Amino acid sequence: MRLRRRHRTTIPDPAAAKAPDLIRRDFTADKPNQKYVGDITYLPLEGGKFLYLATVIDLASRRLAGWAIADHMRTELVLDALAAAERTRGSLTGAVLHTDHGAQYVSIRYTERLAEVGASASVGSVADSYDNATAEAFNATFKAELIEHQGPWRDFDEVERAVFPWVAWYNSERLHSALG
Repeated sequence: MRLRRRHRTTIPDPAAAKAPDLIRRDFTADKPNQKYVGDITYLPLEGGKFLYLATVIDLASRRLAGWAIADHMRTELVLDALAAAERTRGSLTGAVLHTDHGAQYVSIRYTERLAEVGASASVGSVADSYDNATAEAFNATFKAELIEHQGPWRDFDEVERAVFPWVAWYNSERLHSALG
């Protein structure tokens, strides 16, 4: 058994204004495009380096509506995932996007972009994975079904070639227990 070092992806910004928790651990939605969860997880590369995957998951359909990969965890990463979700859904007007307290999600640029698209920010409590359980469960599934079998990868292109078909399968064929 190989022990893995933990890689920290949530770095809170203590000076940032706090958005309310609009989800309150209710990870259901009556119809698509109402409530989303977002998170960042790491993708191991050979040599101990990492890429990062930001996701936006629709709570009604459990579809990965938007995602982005980068070699950094700056705000641009989550903005790219948000833009992908907006392209997929056509509009995010009226939607709630729930995340953890990571500095990317409470940044001025991210909260301003949410306002521009007509969406509301929601964050759970600090250091409580249950407050973003659906995103954390997706990350665990992603790691168990893809990373454990194919990673670590050599480079960005190899990661992208692995992630893209897995996401297509996840969104269109994989059974989701939460949906019955």
